[in-house]
Amino acid sequence: MEQQSKAYLYAAASILMWATVASAFKIALRHQSPTALLLLASAVATLTLAGLAAAQGRLGALRHWPKRELLRSALLGLLNPCLYYLILFRAYERLPAQEAQPLNFIWPLVLVLFSALFLRQPLGRATLPGMALSFLGVLIISTRGDLAGWQVSDPLGVGLALASTLVWAGYWTLGVRDPQDPLLRLLLNFGFGLLWVAGYVALLEPVRLPGPAGLAAAAYVGLFEMGLTFFAWLRALQLSRSTAQVGALIFFTPFLSLVVISMVLGEPILPSTLAGLGLIVAGILVQRYGESLLGRRQRS
Repeated sequence: MEQQSKAYLYAAASILMWATVASAFKIALRHQSPTALLLLASAVATLTLAGLAAAQGRLGALRHWPKRELLRSALLGLLNPCLYYLILFRAYERLPAQEAQPLNFIWPLVLVLFSALFLRQPLGRATLPGMALSFLGVLIISTRGDLAGWQVSDPLGVGLALASTLVWAGYWTLGVRDPQDPLLRLLLNFGFGLLWVAGYVALLEPVRLPGPAGLAAAAYVGLFEMGLTFFAWLRALQLSRSTAQVGALIFFTPFLSLVVISMVLGEPILPSTLAGLGLIVAGILVQRYGESLLGRRQRS
């Protein structure tokens, strides 16, 4: 099988796994607090990534990891998984999955803003129109279509879902020019993140371990949201001739996720959710591809 075909297979596996995790979050949170879920899932993800690195014979390279890079991983681990998932799980605790998942999906637009602010990357002409479309989608989802009444369904839950995108975009902004092995970096990030979460639990919020159903749900989140899925997506990007060829496939994820949410959780998908998600994705596509389309029109 040629490399590009393998890249598509890894990308498809990632998308299918990510499409299930919004439902998995809600199921897991029925049995435990967001903090307990984060602690258990982070532990499973760390062990999974360590096993993958060991299976590839790359674990020994950590002995030569520069101290400066260890500090960098400690900072990145504070952002992801510690802060990101703590905020995101609390959003899922308050919101229906069909609202939390699309709201979290605006992170690509936040990443563009952060890249402009901190990496001095210029904003294209299509950026602002794309953002306007996406934020209109956010308003439609958060008000459940009642724009005239302007009543947000759960202001704190919506705020948490949007705040998670800031942390996620910050994490990727700090790591965008990282020269280190991506799997080992991810392993260290989760290892340090696990220590941060454990410290938070010990000092501020003791947790009770859930029963077998809760443990199984947390293990699923650790494997298929954090561990295996990140690895599969990294492999897709490494094997693909260009990131664009597999990157565009990520836009199937939120729509597949709504199908799973409806089937597994039994949530009736609101028309406002579909309309808002459509606008969010359309805005991201306009921001990502609009500049090249404008350039082609001018040349023609």
